[in-house]
Amino acid sequence: MASLAPPRPALRATTPGARPAASPARSVRHLGPNWYASVMGTAIVANAGAGLPLGLPGLRTACAAVWALSLAMLLALVAARAVHWIRHRDQARAHLLDPAVAPFYGCLSMALLAVGGGAMIVGRDWIGLPAAVALDTVLFTVGTIVGLAAAVGVPYLMVVHHKIEHASPVWLLPVVAPMVSAALGPLLVPHLPAGQAQETLLLACWAMFGVSLLATLVMLPLVFGRLVTGGPLPLALTPTLFLVLGPLGQSTTAANKFADVAPGVLPAPYAHGFASFAVLYGVPVMGFALLWLALAAAMVLRAHRRGMGFAMTFWAFTFPVGTCVTGAEGLAQHTGLAAFRWLAIGLYALLVAAWLVAGSHTLRGLVSGELLAGPAPAPAALPRATARTR
Repeated sequence: MASLAPPRPALRATTPGARPAASPARSVRHLGPNWYASVMGTAIVANAGAGLPLGLPGLRTACAAVWALSLAMLLALVAARAVHWIRHRDQARAHLLDPAVAPFYGCLSMALLAVGGGAMIVGRDWIGLPAAVALDTVLFTVGTIVGLAAAVGVPYLMVVHHKIEHASPVWLLPVVAPMVSAALGPLLVPHLPAGQAQETLLLACWAMFGVSLLATLVMLPLVFGRLVTGGPLPLALTPTLFLVLGPLGQSTTAANKFADVAPGVLPAPYAHGFASFAVLYGVPVMGFALLWLALAAAMVLRAHRRGMGFAMTFWAFTFPVGTCVTGAEGLAQHTGLAAFRWLAIGLYALLVAAWLVAGSHTLRGLVSGELLAGPAPAPAALPRATARTR
């Protein structure tokens, strides 16, 4: 099952009794694009926390500190990945041709966008609004271009070069990237000249909303069909079921952001339409997201009982859940319902717990060198013996 096999070694799992590589290599040769998920997962902790309907003292300062951490992680990872492409082009090309790794190139786009959006949401408290606008403009532009390229390029590779037997939730990663642009682009709209510039960006975000939503509607039935007909995913890949929450929560967030900025940018009928759409679309989609969260959680508990150890796929517990937090925050704002406020708080607690677990295991794996080590060498074949039988 090529599409469901762990990337080599991007999705290496640490399971009890597994023998690590003899000499873990502290190099970037095996640093895959899936590592950008750690940046996404860290940035969403800051972005979602800043919008919580709570008056906790120090919460915003803590979120700003987490955002600064995500920015530092992004800079370090982009530099390391640049070295990877320069010094290990053979491995980089192998990643692109591996159906289990290539979809993670969507994570690069979402990492850039999440950190850029965080600059506008909470980072401006530390670096100032002009610097935040400049930083987000650069990261949003580059992240959107990369995301659109991944949304086209990865499916092209899947059709033309990849040998795929079964669908995988990671297929959603490249197609959800434009939805992240759609959700975070409205933050820049008020800082553009009034008129054509503001309206163009807002409608461009609306178009990317459609690009991602329709692509998700194509992919999601394949993922669910694979589960029903093929059974549970391998243990190390079970956390990727949480990736389905990404387009659901992010599209709900985007719909609410459109409603926030549309007045004064679009003519009145369309502005009012976005306000209605935010609730009429967001509520049922959030309901389906909670249903999928329950299903995915049950599958993860099943995998845990069967010995699932840590893998980098644990970062799938962070960003997708964070998008549901921001979606619930938007619905709480536009409906005034306490139920959505409590939902946002509860999901945020789950997000922080998942971030702490994934982060601590990742840090431990980096210190030990296990996560950057290459695949363990295959055991030597035993000499063939000749025996008489009766």
